[in-house]
Amino acid sequence: MERLRVLVANERQDRLADVAAMVSGLGHEVIAPQIEVSEVGPVTAREQPDVAFVGLGASSQHALDLIEQIVHEAACPVVALLHAPDPGFVIQAARRGVFAYISDGDPQESQNSIEIVLRRFAEYRDLEGAFKRRTVTERAKGILMERYSVDEEQAFQILRDHARGTHGVLVDTAQSIIDGTLRTAEP
Repeated sequence: MERLRVLVANERQDRLADVAAMVSGLGHEVIAPQIEVSEVGPVTAREQPDVAFVGLGASSQHALDLIEQIVHEAACPVVALLHAPDPGFVIQAARRGVFAYISDGDPQESQNSIEIVLRRFAEYRDLEGAFKRRTVTERAKGILMERYSVDEEQAFQILRDHARGTHGVLVDTAQSIIDGTLRTAEP
């Protein structure tokens, strides 16, 4: 099992200590336990945790604000921790970007949830990267279509031929066209 860097956030100091102890007991490093909403975003950006646990304390709004700040930094997946079932909170947390929720219980269940969340977050990042690459390629094709009055297929052929001819990567070639640092020869 890989040792993870885990951010733990909760408005209740006693719950913060309990969750930190559970995370440490699983063999992970607890980084910057947080209570304040105003601090959790900058701490997330600075520390770049592997996963974050946000506990539901006395105020569901406080927990939702913590989740929102961590997700805004897009550094790691967030898991909501609940003492008891709370469907309304789970719906609101999902809208703010939480990847999973778990109820108090067996630490091994928490570890299992961490494994699942990390895998899903990696898949999410992969998809996000694929969408970004696709967007870059589509923009470059649009530039080539306008520049050379060619159709979409011909624009893609220009991109692909240039990438192959320079032993480059298609998305890098496309980005160079968007940036204006590459002017391909007319087809």
